[in-house]
Formats: sequence, C-alpha cells, structure tokens
Amino acid sequence: MIRLLPSILTCILIFSLGSTCLAQSAESPKADSLKSMIVKVKGITCSNDVKTIASNIEKLIGVQRCKADKPGATTSFELSYNPARVSEKEIIAAIENTGGCENPNERPYKVKQ
Repeated sequence: MIRLLPSILTCILIFSLGSTCLAQSAESPKADSLKSMIVKVKGITCSNDVKTIASNIEKLIGVQRCKADKPGATTSFELSYNPARVSEKEIIAAIENTGGCENPNERPYKVKQ
C-alpha cells in the first residue's frame, strides 16, 4: 500500500495538470479565431465621446482591441474580437447604448450601416 501511494499521487498530479492546461486552452481565444471589424459611428462631438465609446467596447468580453480615429462627423472604430464570445449586435448595442457626453440620459450615437 505504501509503495502505491507515490504512484497514485503522481497520477493525480498529472491528471490535474492536464485538466488545467485543457481548460486554459479552451478559454483563451486563438489568434485565428479573432475577427476584425470597422464600425462607423455618427453623433460624436468631442474626444471624450470617443474615449467613452472605446472604453465601453473594450469592456465587452471577447473584444481584444479597439482603436478609434479622431472625432468627426463620422468616427471609425477598428476592433478585433472573438465572435464566439461577443457578437456584432452586442458591439453595436454597446455603442448605441452609451450615454451622451453632455447629457448622459441621451443616446446620441448611431452606428452607420
């Protein structure tokens, strides 16, 4: 019985490490599973609008990167995301549900289709 104990402990350790590695690889997005998207947004009036929208996009689980152009009549946001974790509809909703800079109760931002 005492001779079997190290073997049993070794098997448990190997199984635990293997399970952890499998769980981590299933959770982490692979580079080839990322998708790129450019979203054009109307209604932006200042650089704070751009920062707020970019921040809301980056908070979404599955969004890896969000880079915004300068504010203008239409501002482009270039992002990389994992479509298995977040949809285009969720990204658009996050943008359009962002409160306005001057009046947080307004929803002035519209995604240009």
